Amino acid sequence: MLTVLGEAVIDLAPSGGGDLLAAHPGGSPLNVAVGLARLGRPTAMLARFSRTSFGRRLRAHAEANGVDLTWAVADDRPATLAVVALDVTGAASYDFYLDGTADWHWAPHELDGVPAGTRVLHTGSLATLLPPGADLLADLLAREHAAGRVLVSLDPNVRPAVLADPDAARARLLTLARHAHLVKASDEDLAWLFPGASVEEAADRLLDLGVRLVVATRGAAGSYAATTDVSVARPARRVAVADTVGAGDAFTAGLLDALVEADAAAPAAVGALDWARLGAVLDHATLVAGMTCERPGADPPRRDELANVVDA
Repeated sequence: MLTVLGEAVIDLAPSGGGDLLAAHPGGSPLNVAVGLARLGRPTAMLARFSRTSFGRRLRAHAEANGVDLTWAVADDRPATLAVVALDVTGAASYDFYLDGTADWHWAPHELDGVPAGTRVLHTGSLATLLPPGADLLADLLAREHAAGRVLVSLDPNVRPAVLADPDAARARLLTLARHAHLVKASDEDLAWLFPGASVEEAADRLLDLGVRLVVATRGAAGSYAATTDVSVARPARRVAVADTVGAGDAFTAGLLDALVEADAAAPAAVGALDWARLGAVLDHATLVAGMTCERPGADPPRRDELANVVDA
């Protein structure tokens, strides 16, 4: 089983022209969990769902897509909101409403371990940085990394606009990276983490911290992956972009799916992929992300849709 830890957010996105906004389930961790479940992977989510109408909608979305919420927590606080803006190319930006919302208020007993049967633990985005729960999340990653039984995966998914202390946030994320076997990040994330460094240089610095596989998305320029032994660059797919909402999360779901398929979703195996197998992993993740870009919102493909595209 794959377990995703983090927030579930309501995206208020443009709809129908003018100033109208429609509410859609979102949040990077929830998007990844749904993406994995749609690809047929047994997926659980450690999340804190609001009991409000928005929270119930988020929970229903996860359950309808086959995400196991046995270990999720219910909370009376409101749901987190993100207001989405799209530019002329369909690229998304976000304004967040985070104060006093349910997602960050973890109690120690709620993160004292991962669900039984977990082989991959993925986390990232706002939950890794926002108090009071971020410290408990970091402790869980450190424990699981030290135990060595579970592949720990991290996507920084940095939102600079919400960070009161960027230097402290950068230090925290680099500490988390020391407790991750896999780091998937965008080129923008890497530029923020390592100012002035190229994607390749940033990947090398993460490998120096002990990360075993670094994967970077570069938008229209494709993707890049590196271990201590090999590096691979792959092109993006040509697609008609509706918008980029959820595209990075879909890539992450495709990446983890491909690693499971390649029997490489384990701490030792993830850094041992050869050039050809690593390239195939990137191609699969790119396909999943590309299909998501072709339709509005965070709407990743299901396994049968993927097969149809591959066979076309």
